[in-house]
Amino acid sequence: MRIVRPGSPASMTRQLSAAQAADPTYPENGATLTDELPEGYYFVDEETVIGRGADVLARAVEGLGSWQAHRVRGVRVFPADAPLQVGATVVVTLGPGLGAIAAPCRIIAVIDEPGRFGFAYGTLPGHPEQGEESFVVTIAGDGTVRFNIRAFSRPGEPLTRLAGPFGRWMQSIATKEYLRALSRFVDQAASH
Repeated sequence: MRIVRPGSPASMTRQLSAAQAADPTYPENGATLTDELPEGYYFVDEETVIGRGADVLARAVEGLGSWQAHRVRGVRVFPADAPLQVGATVVVTLGPGLGAIAAPCRIIAVIDEPGRFGFAYGTLPGHPEQGEESFVVTIAGDGTVRFNIRAFSRPGEPLTRLAGPFGRWMQSIATKEYLRALSRFVDQAASH
C-alpha cells in the first residue's frame, strides 16, 4: 500500500508510471461484466435508478466518461481526464490531499452499446485490494435509466486484511457515494 500526495503532480506521475508497467493482481479479468462472479472474493452489486429517458442516459454516459461518479469527498482520479479505453491506467486516491492511499487500476473493458454504457477496471500492484469493479448505465424498454456497480475483491495487502469488516464497510460506503455522485451529475445537468 502506498501513501501519495494527490495534489503533487510529480508524486502522482511517479505512481502512474509504475502502475502502467504492471499487470493486474487478479486473473479473472472482465468477470464483473458476466453473470458469474469468481469464488474467493467479497462481492458488491448495487444499483440505483437515476431517471427516465434518452436524455438521462446521454447525461449518465457523459458523466461516466468524465469520471463524475468518482467525484466524491476524499476520492480523486489521476489523470483527471483519463480516457475510458481498454488499457488506460489511472491512480484513484482515497483520503485527504496531504496523504492519501494510492489505488492503481487499469481499464480492462469498455461497453459502448445502444442502451448500455460503462467500463470495468481492475487492481494493479500497490492497490490495497485485489479485484475488479464495473460501472454500467443502462436504459430499459420503459425508459428507466439505471446505474449499476458490481465488484469483487479481497485484501491485497496485510494492512487491508487487518481492516476486515471495517474495510468492507468502507467499500460499501464508497459504492453508495459513487451511485449518488453520478445521480447528482445527471440531476444538475438536467436543471441547466
